[in-house]
Amino acid sequence: MATKKPKTNAPVNDKINQLEQHTENSDQQFMTTDHGVRISDDQNSLKAGTRGATLMEDFIFREKMTHFDHERIPERIVHARGSGAHGIFELYKPLPHLTRAGFLNNTSKPTPVFARFSTVQGSRGSTDLARDVRGFAVKFYTDEGNFDLVGNNMPVFFIQDAMKFPDLVHAVKPEPDNEMPQAASAHDTFWDFISLMPESTHMIMWLMSDRAIPRSYRMIEGFGVHTFRLVNEKGKAHFVKFHWKPLLGVHSVAWDEAQKISGKDPDYHRRDLWDSIEKGAFPQWELGLQIVKEEDEHKFEFDLLDPTKIIPEEIVPVERIGRLTLNKNPDNFFAETEQVAFHVGNVVPGIDFTNDPLMQGRLFSYTDTQLIRLGGPNFHEIPINRSILPVHNNQRDGFMRQQINKGKVSYNPNSIANGCPFQAGRMQGGFTSYAEKIDGHKIRERSDSFRDHFSQAKLFYNSQSVPEQQHIVDAFSFELGKVTIPEIRQRMINILTLVDKGLAAKSGGEIRIACY
Repeated sequence: MATKKPKTNAPVNDKINQLEQHTENSDQQFMTTDHGVRISDDQNSLKAGTRGATLMEDFIFREKMTHFDHERIPERIVHARGSGAHGIFELYKPLPHLTRAGFLNNTSKPTPVFARFSTVQGSRGSTDLARDVRGFAVKFYTDEGNFDLVGNNMPVFFIQDAMKFPDLVHAVKPEPDNEMPQAASAHDTFWDFISLMPESTHMIMWLMSDRAIPRSYRMIEGFGVHTFRLVNEKGKAHFVKFHWKPLLGVHSVAWDEAQKISGKDPDYHRRDLWDSIEKGAFPQWELGLQIVKEEDEHKFEFDLLDPTKIIPEEIVPVERIGRLTLNKNPDNFFAETEQVAFHVGNVVPGIDFTNDPLMQGRLFSYTDTQLIRLGGPNFHEIPINRSILPVHNNQRDGFMRQQINKGKVSYNPNSIANGCPFQAGRMQGGFTSYAEKIDGHKIRERSDSFRDHFSQAKLFYNSQSVPEQQHIVDAFSFELGKVTIPEIRQRMINILTLVDKGLAAKSGGEIRIACY
């Protein structure tokens, strides 16, 4: 009996063959979306003008960021290893000329807070003393809703546009073929990326400095990184950068000291924070503001919307307006520290955003991340995330729903519930976005004012003492000495020559000694 020849689907087989051939010819690959659409620009999000807001229609950015935000379950993709504490914020003096935010105008009532400190790169099981950026996030439970000041212990960031954030984190994380190294930037993929991204130069100087190995969480500065807006009752806006200044001062440890501490106690920073609070030696910081008038937005040599730049304090002093005191450890690490959900978009009336393209991307990314990490849209009902105010809206159901809503109505407008819940006008404390004028073409491009990548990196290096400069040289020598591809090392040294030729020469010379 003759065997029937199996049926084939020629078009499908041809498509598979084409895909296999295309995969093999990797040097001919074009970048595409997950649906095969070729991408013309993977460097910039779609904005309303070069300095305008990021547009929701940017399906390329949203697809890329959504995929990135959902890559890990359930550990945070970044800032996985953290430590937190409860406390209070006390205002020194009202600020009605700057903002209508209630907690920044009431000196008689402290605002309860929860703060979380963290490393960026490593997993939950990594060491506290890794060379890394430290997260410094504070949730204010105000009488007008929650305000999250989500920052770092360094005032700038690696990238200018949120489109590049997944690439940055992919590059700095353990390499995907062998899952090494853990909580470390001293490897090929990170420096390959950095050496091709000149905008990262300023941040790299901070990362290679002593600021990347703090002595204690109690001894780090905090920065909101972005330029925000404060808006007063009259609708007048000022640009603002937020600072946390530790009352114990800023202290670090040397690299060899960090290695010894990590070997003996990888929980060193966690333990230090916990023990200090238990003993009553409460950590304290002062909240400081750098204020810039709207009419002065363009008077600087850098762009206020560029997150890789600082406003030097010699130009705009930091005004200290209040004190943060952490005075209570969590009762349960998982329920509080692990489940706390911060979001740059959690603002209250009187605090608003700018068109910083990194900030604009974070406004989307944080909610998207919490949805997968905390199981659904009701993460705001977890006690540590819950507002101290009653919540009234038409959101219903979803995983882990706790609020029990009575009645028929879950829509607006309605007459069955007499129109409730009502929209709050501005005079009733309703949030109204700052009426910024927008005039620009939809475009994937970066403003020319974002193109200077080396001036502030040079400024930072020159501000360091001689021993601190040597520590930076040692850090570059160690990190680049772990890079196995010579072209990447040379490319990075070439970038360093644009910061300081002496730094480049010393770093490159010590690398050669280490390699040979």
